[in-house]
Amino acid sequence: MTDPIGYMLTVTGEVDVEACRTMGAAIRNRVATWTAHYCAQFDRAEIIPTDLERFNAAIQTGELGSLRFARLSCVGSAIDRSLAAGAAAAHSYSLIVQLSGSGTLCQYGQEAHMQAGDLALCDNATPHSHFMAERSELILLRIPAHALRGHLPSPEQFCGRRLAGNSGTTSVAAALVTNLCHRTRTSLPPPVQEGLANQLLELIAISYTLTFDTLIAPSSVVGNRYAKARRFIEQHLRDPELGPQKIARSLNVSSRYLRMIFAGEKDSVSSYILRRRLEEVAHQLTDTRWRGRSICEIAFDWGFNSAPHFSRSFRERYGLSPREYRARQGSVNGQSNLDTLATAP
Repeated sequence: MTDPIGYMLTVTGEVDVEACRTMGAAIRNRVATWTAHYCAQFDRAEIIPTDLERFNAAIQTGELGSLRFARLSCVGSAIDRSLAAGAAAAHSYSLIVQLSGSGTLCQYGQEAHMQAGDLALCDNATPHSHFMAERSELILLRIPAHALRGHLPSPEQFCGRRLAGNSGTTSVAAALVTNLCHRTRTSLPPPVQEGLANQLLELIAISYTLTFDTLIAPSSVVGNRYAKARRFIEQHLRDPELGPQKIARSLNVSSRYLRMIFAGEKDSVSSYILRRRLEEVAHQLTDTRWRGRSICEIAFDWGFNSAPHFSRSFRERYGLSPREYRARQGSVNGQSNLDTLATAP
């Protein structure tokens, strides 16, 4: 069936499979159509097309036991939840399987630059952005938090990190995800679906532990508390009052215990907050969408409340003043765009 703005929904008779594509919608309505369907299926987010005139996207969803699949294709866009637009009803993770094209997932200060065959894990309860290059096709595997943690105790430490498709068991995991995504269109008994889902989650867990074994926390209790602390920091990074005491209260632990949780990491609590804020500011200074915002506006929006402290901290980390960094990165990006245009057919 089709509504006045070109939204198309189909449901098969065997397994619930929903499909939406923007091809039939007027150009002015395509982003709205896509955003409405994406938010209804997943979480509230901002959809940002790279070229509004050429923007098109399609999605098809299905279920296998407790897992939810979404096969998604688009012509260049970004899904931005950096503003934490709204919490999901239930905590979940998404495994991204890049089928074709390329994309970049940014979360927890990590950037996963993905090519065909690569995998990346995303924490849906924490701010993130996901850019999909032109003619990208991927699978989003939605996993309930409790189900993933049964196989991978602290998933947060792997979020925003790329699993190369040509290494270890990753290629096997990607192939199984793709195969099971097609299986959502067939009628499989519930016990079989759950069995396949568990085997897939175990394979995903093995792939991450083999690739990132040095990240695995020696204590599950400390690891879980560290993951919760990081999630709280990411969700409240813009809050100027964010600090060790506020984080400790959120975890119902003492400030001393919180320091102990971070003792085995490269950053203290305060250093982690400062580094993440600086990374987010630096990212926006190079993003053309924020060209109209002043440096101070961007910095204060990310929780800084002292311009001198921000400028000094930024220079210490990046070796340039914020103004110099913005000008240099803008020049580099501009030259890159000119080079692309020059080689275009």
